Amino acid sequence: MGKQSEIAEYIHALKAAPRLKGQVAFSTVIREKPPELDPGERPMAPPMEKILEAMGIERLYRHQAESVEQIRLGHDVAVATATASGKTLIYNLSVVERILRNPESRALYIYPLKALAQDQLSAFRQFVSPLGTRAPEAAIYDGDTSAWHRRKIRDRPPNVVMTNPEMLHLSILAYHAKWEPVLSSLETVVLDEAHTYRGIFGAHVAQIYRRLSRICDFYGSDPSFVFSSATLANPGQLANMLTGRTPTAIAHDGAPSGRRFVVLMDPVDSPARTAILLLQAALHRGLRTIVFTRSRKMTELIALWARQQTGRYADRIAAYRAGFLPDERRAIEARLAGGELLAVVSTSALELGIDIGDLDLCILVGYPGSIITTWQRTGRVGCNGQDSALVFIAGDNALDRFWLRHPGQLLTQGPEACVVNPYNTGVLERHLVCAAAELPITENEPMLADDNIKTAVRQLESDGRLLRSADGGSLYSPRKAPHRTVDLRSAGSQYMIVDAGTDDRIGEIDSSRVFRETHPGGVYLHRGETYLVEAVDTARRVVRASAARVGYYTRVIADKDIRIVGSTDEHRHGDIRFQKGRIRVTDQVTAYETRDVRSGERLEIVSLDLPPVTFETDGLWFDLPASIERAVQSASRDFWGGIHALEHAAIGIFPLLVLADQNDLGGIATPLHPQLGNAAIFIYDGIPGGAGLCDQAFDRLTDLFRFTAAAVFDCPCEEGCPACVHSPQCGNQNRPIDKKAALLIAKAILQQLETQPQTDVSTPQVASVSAPHDRPRQETGRSVTPSTDHPDFGVLDIETQRSAAEVGGWHRADRMKVSCAVLYDSRSDRFLEYQENQVADMIRHMRSLPRVIGFNVKRFDYKVIEPYTDEDLGRLPTLDILEDVHRQLGFRLSLDHLAKETLDRGKTADGLQALKWWREGRMREILDYCRMDVEITRDLYLLGLKNRYLLFRNKAGERLRIPVDW
Repeated sequence: MGKQSEIAEYIHALKAAPRLKGQVAFSTVIREKPPELDPGERPMAPPMEKILEAMGIERLYRHQAESVEQIRLGHDVAVATATASGKTLIYNLSVVERILRNPESRALYIYPLKALAQDQLSAFRQFVSPLGTRAPEAAIYDGDTSAWHRRKIRDRPPNVVMTNPEMLHLSILAYHAKWEPVLSSLETVVLDEAHTYRGIFGAHVAQIYRRLSRICDFYGSDPSFVFSSATLANPGQLANMLTGRTPTAIAHDGAPSGRRFVVLMDPVDSPARTAILLLQAALHRGLRTIVFTRSRKMTELIALWARQQTGRYADRIAAYRAGFLPDERRAIEARLAGGELLAVVSTSALELGIDIGDLDLCILVGYPGSIITTWQRTGRVGCNGQDSALVFIAGDNALDRFWLRHPGQLLTQGPEACVVNPYNTGVLERHLVCAAAELPITENEPMLADDNIKTAVRQLESDGRLLRSADGGSLYSPRKAPHRTVDLRSAGSQYMIVDAGTDDRIGEIDSSRVFRETHPGGVYLHRGETYLVEAVDTARRVVRASAARVGYYTRVIADKDIRIVGSTDEHRHGDIRFQKGRIRVTDQVTAYETRDVRSGERLEIVSLDLPPVTFETDGLWFDLPASIERAVQSASRDFWGGIHALEHAAIGIFPLLVLADQNDLGGIATPLHPQLGNAAIFIYDGIPGGAGLCDQAFDRLTDLFRFTAAAVFDCPCEEGCPACVHSPQCGNQNRPIDKKAALLIAKAILQQLETQPQTDVSTPQVASVSAPHDRPRQETGRSVTPSTDHPDFGVLDIETQRSAAEVGGWHRADRMKVSCAVLYDSRSDRFLEYQENQVADMIRHMRSLPRVIGFNVKRFDYKVIEPYTDEDLGRLPTLDILEDVHRQLGFRLSLDHLAKETLDRGKTADGLQALKWWREGRMREILDYCRMDVEITRDLYLLGLKNRYLLFRNKAGERLRIPVDW
């Protein structure tokens, strides 16, 4: 029996099986689609015709030909068509055509995953093989490339360099001078799978591509950008968000497709068990199958259970997910592409264009969160035009149930728009520091015209993370190579998961999820193996786990607290005020529960003592007037349970408005928020710094609550369930929940939203942070005349009788003994001199000063005089200039260095000379030297107080400002 009839027979058997036919909620067949070919009016050069002839291609599809023509004209292009529609051919044709015209032409192919680059290198070499000796060269430059090959690629660059955003960030941009041959002749930049650049990863990538354009401009190149994406609503807008460029968008798909069977199932058993039954039937028929799940844990469980129940096929099933080591992933990909594996159970990690062979059946265990992702995953089967099938097994959440009630809409609804927040504050700031390390940021750069960047630059300069040149015209990074401190895949740092018995690395996990997924006592699954977490080492960022056989899984119990940092927009409908802005979320995991794997029954609750996780993000919120609360209570319903249920339902339906996964969002409902004085519901971007999700949804609040009310009302349950108002992520175990109260509240909100806004409140003005360069600049000279427009202060410097070598090191400053000291008092504008027997008088004078200024005064001068007093000198109000400089720069500078660069004068002697004078009894020379140090320290303080900066010279010889706030 051929595959064409096997897949049809499989679907027929599924719909007829006594155990399963009652669970089939909908089925249909999507007819095959013929190709739309280019009429051939755009001729190709003979070498390109030769390549196409070798591939068996007589004419391009229409979207391919249109894209190639736009690239020929030097335009940026964003192509968004279905899986297997020939997008790779578009950019390969265009790049090779340019290389044949100019052998020095270079191209960068950027893939979101290393595995994609490995796959595409083989495809590219096969693509150009008909050209023989004229074939362009290509090479992969990623984390797995050996040091020798990296050097070879840099020294003798191929025409095409295939890499990923991490390597572009860490190796190419960070060391761009070594890549000058590539960057100066770069004609094409390909961004493959552009729709994957979302969330925190998308925010990072958006800044990397802006930095790439900046470096290309420096080397005199202006490459075309080619964006390749799955079908989505806004390919041009997404490309603009990612790069700031405006491409030609091409979204009409001219590629053919085979017949596809579509089945939606409402399972009686769990979706996972239903998937295993379907997988068993597919394996017995020899159908090559891919099963997609929504979580890493579910991926491992289904693969584990399927291997246990499929007998002779057990070794032909594998799990595949993020967190596997590179060698593990590549081995699975090779076995699948070669036919050794018949089935793979995967998270989103395999939905992209990695070559995994010719598959027949796609099983979705739960809705993947978007129309885009649904058809992207489905596109992994039937790639060669043969019959294929999609079986969607619905879960219990709101979106799954929505599609069961509206299956036709799943087939007809267009793809969502994809959004990226390129101005996520934390991400933007880190990349501006990297950009300044690559090339100084000058005042006339186009990027500084953007208000978001201006604000970030002011903050970075205020914090000392960017340093302004002495003339005020350029910004520098205080660090030579800040790139390695930036993790592109994470909002925070990563934890390594290791086997507690062997110390072998098992996997890794993001710091923002470590306590929720790998808390002590938690069950962690990796490649079908069960581990129990023993400990989380926050200092070393290591999770230790041991292999174990248990019959339960774990789920956390957590508390949340939300504080409003600032509102950026608000409007009022009736008595309800809706706002969006910045919030601070504190997530505290307090316990976990164990539940039986088979029944789901709770076994026990175990308390935990873990630190809270706090982050700022963007959100939307609204406070509810007391009138709504009274109406709910008068109906004898639970108001708190109602707002809690409504929060869950709104988050569950949120992805109908914005391309997001429910896990990208968070929320909280509170009967009394202290800052608002009313009950309130918050929904926020679950990504630290924000992802633009709530910002986009804020203008569609009426739609949000209309869809939410419909989801709750249409659900047939009485008291609430996962299909409407329960959430699997709820840290309060879905208590309290009152579905009927939620309906009352939702209707009241909709009534208010249907009224015209009473006010149109503009974005509140946020107090700006003045950058140091906005202050009047003080011209430096040999001295500063003290003024009276500052608080009173004193300046202290001490000389000693003994050297560090004589007392056993600088840490024994308490043994050095005072030879003399000078204390400047701004109140009298006098320099007061003291010798050893007068230290007590000096300390009494210091106590009378509002502030004591010094240079290394806390670590040295105070330690020297500690033996002369019982007073706690640490209680004196003290400003240590060296301490402040070290805090800003991360390294220390000498007083002489700062004096020369800031005051254009240096010290007259040094400490060793002062010790020599002490041994010779020349006290006057020591006092004069000490007074000069005090005068220099005073003048540095006064200039810093007035200008808000000092000056220093870095290792590269640039004279830079050190921001100070005294």
